[in-house]
Amino acid sequence: MSPTPDAGRRAGSLGDSAIRLRPELSPELPDDGDQFDLEERNALRRVVGLSTELADVTEVEYRQLRLERVVLVGVWTEGSAEDAENSLAELAALAETAGSEVLEGLMQRRDRPDPATYIGSGKAAELREVVLSSGADTVICDGELSPAQLNALEKVVKVKVIDRTALILDIFAQHAHTREGRAQVSLAQMEYMLPRLRGWGESMSRQAGGAGGGAGGGVGTRGPGETKIETDRRRIRERMAKLRREIKGMKQARDTKRSQRRRHEVPSVAIAGYTNAGKSSLLNRLTGAGVLVENALFATLDPTTRRAEAADGREYTLSDTVGFVRHLPHQLVEAFRSTLEEVADADLLVHVVDGSHPDPIAQVNAVRAVLADVDAAKVPELIVVNKADAASPEALLQLRQALPGALVVSAHTGLGMDELRTTIEDRLPRPALELHVRLPYDQGGLVSRVHAEGEVLSSKHTEDGTELHVRVHPGLAAALQPYAGTAQHA
Repeated sequence: MSPTPDAGRRAGSLGDSAIRLRPELSPELPDDGDQFDLEERNALRRVVGLSTELADVTEVEYRQLRLERVVLVGVWTEGSAEDAENSLAELAALAETAGSEVLEGLMQRRDRPDPATYIGSGKAAELREVVLSSGADTVICDGELSPAQLNALEKVVKVKVIDRTALILDIFAQHAHTREGRAQVSLAQMEYMLPRLRGWGESMSRQAGGAGGGAGGGVGTRGPGETKIETDRRRIRERMAKLRREIKGMKQARDTKRSQRRRHEVPSVAIAGYTNAGKSSLLNRLTGAGVLVENALFATLDPTTRRAEAADGREYTLSDTVGFVRHLPHQLVEAFRSTLEEVADADLLVHVVDGSHPDPIAQVNAVRAVLADVDAAKVPELIVVNKADAASPEALLQLRQALPGALVVSAHTGLGMDELRTTIEDRLPRPALELHVRLPYDQGGLVSRVHAEGEVLSSKHTEDGTELHVRVHPGLAAALQPYAGTAQHA
């Protein structure tokens, strides 16, 4: 997204240090696979009045996001002006993904965010004028604000104020479909919500009768009782503890499936990358998975694993993971840790980069930072620059120089997909033991297993059976040992 021709310093908005931006809508990606989820998502947009708040915390003023007409506010503290504009452009894309209409984008140059109101009291008053003139009902700040900053800024601008973290959590809540995904998002939301509980006036500090423990509260209300906000915090902590137990149980099921693949020595490939880089499109191209594809941030959250077969007959798995973003909320990293462990345990990481993005190197660094948080930095990495059909030749040349060994592909047109498949197969770990065996013709099941789990170097049919020169893992080698001639480490 680039600023409009009239972009520049806005007088009367956030002073001489503010830059005005207007986001542009990007064209949608074409249909890719069986996109029934995409049709449903477009048909069922946000419904005003419905809430996903805790049913048993009825009086908490943690209002569910109903983003309609918003003003974006960013604080530029470091880097170039282009970096600051790209960050605000990404915030605009997040807001649109959440179902809002972006009216204004305002950016202020400061050494650091104001500890009280994020942008300072004077600039907050000027922001109030922008809200009034544009008719906005929400202000979104490009950063994670403290509870005090949210409260103070909201009192000045007189409309709802949310930060980048709350916006991303809201998008995750919309797009999570599986039981594990919903539980992980709920846990992250509660962790974010807990220190930000607040109520109308003093209602959250009252006990029964409205006395707050004073002498005039009547019988049964005097003394150091539990206030309403303490009750709600306790209920949220109980729900969080229950969700953690549920997620732990789901992790055990995921670990069981992973251990089965390990036992059969099935190599695994994880597809990771920045959100909207084209990971799901790439998975669809490689396996025909039919995963939801949409030109929106965090369109797919629930991981998808598909089985693929190499040209030599070896089987391996391809897993699509949740997309990353700069300043990904730590609550989400912790909640999705069990899912992200799929990446840490993979034999190969296919790191997808959006070649058409204005700053793809910053995206690469953001993804690598999250991978380091989940102990996945040690996994062998294959950089794949996607969307080559939408990127300029100059940008692709710069990426080739900045990312040596990267493959340039287009999941949309199919460009470079054959080379990608070949490279993935070459980078897969190979079985450790090399054997010469002669399998009788009544051992057809064992021959099939050799083709599925091992690597057949040569094959010859004789009168006594099938002679194979194979490379296999130790478990399969034990089954082949009665028919083996010689065995050696590869």
